[in-house]
Amino acid sequence: MATFEPREQIQAMSGYHSPQVDVPVRLNTNESPFPPPAGWVEKLAFVASTLEWNRYPDRAAHELRTVIAKRHGVRPEMVFVANGSNEVLQTILLTYGGHGRCVATFEPTYQMYAQIARVTGAEVVVGERRADMTLDPHEIERVMQKHTPAVTFLCNPNNPTGLVEPRENLEILLQHATGIVVADEAYAEFSDWSAMDMVSEDRPLAVTRTFSKTLSMAALRVGYVVAPTWMVSQLEIAVLPYHLDAFKQAATIAALSFTAEMEERVSLIKSERSRIEATLASHNIEVWPSGANFVLFRPRSRPAADIWQSLLNAGVLVRDCSSWARLDGCLRVTVGTPAENTAFLDAIDAAV
Repeated sequence: MATFEPREQIQAMSGYHSPQVDVPVRLNTNESPFPPPAGWVEKLAFVASTLEWNRYPDRAAHELRTVIAKRHGVRPEMVFVANGSNEVLQTILLTYGGHGRCVATFEPTYQMYAQIARVTGAEVVVGERRADMTLDPHEIERVMQKHTPAVTFLCNPNNPTGLVEPRENLEILLQHATGIVVADEAYAEFSDWSAMDMVSEDRPLAVTRTFSKTLSMAALRVGYVVAPTWMVSQLEIAVLPYHLDAFKQAATIAALSFTAEMEERVSLIKSERSRIEATLASHNIEVWPSGANFVLFRPRSRPAADIWQSLLNAGVLVRDCSSWARLDGCLRVTVGTPAENTAFLDAIDAAV
């Protein structure tokens, strides 16, 4: 008899969703609040007109990998590119995770690590953070020794808390790791340090990045990882052939010629982030110091769901994290434009 039921791992999970509501101020998905440079948008028409649309794309994305490699001072053979950083994570888990292996995370952290790990058949083991959301080095050692994970994720800065992970924690993780270590740096440009200089042929370290934040390319869906050449070679076996289309490759190469202009916005976002943190704290709201382009906070005067609804009624959408494990009563706001941030803070003032 035929069955149309999904696998047990799929039945046991709900998808990762961020509500998309039509509001004037949308600050719930950690995108860049600024559009990409006009020069890049204009260049896309030329890019589209020069592609051989009847031909398959460069399967290995040689030119794009070369441009990215130059940006980080590594060899192209150390770069793997995919359709957004989530596909990079999925490819890592298809390569090194799967049935009979376990994947470690330190919660709370980015939910897609556990989601993708379970979808690809792995068991997920969880290390706990302290009450202040920081990670105890002894907990890292405990998880490595007890579970011997095949893949371990460390998000820096961490999403959804925004906290910057001490470099020492990654060093300890690498000392005790029993498999691949993934340092996810989706928000690296807003942080004060990067693990990129730690990547080498004799370390099982992969550093993932995205173009969705600083480079204002969330709609294009491009992400990459810098890792030892032996790891990149194995990822290329697991990924589908021709997974990265020709337009995406060419458009990303074009965008990387505008990085200086786009990265100028980082200082403005950091300044606005400080304004949000200080204003929230002045309202007797618990705020976690952020090294990313968002701020996690916990209102004390009213339930988080009520605050979220009040903000929505005022035309401002933030992320309600209050139902997530270990984040009771928490909301998360993306740093927007100065005008959007002012609208958010005005709405908070009225809500609390």
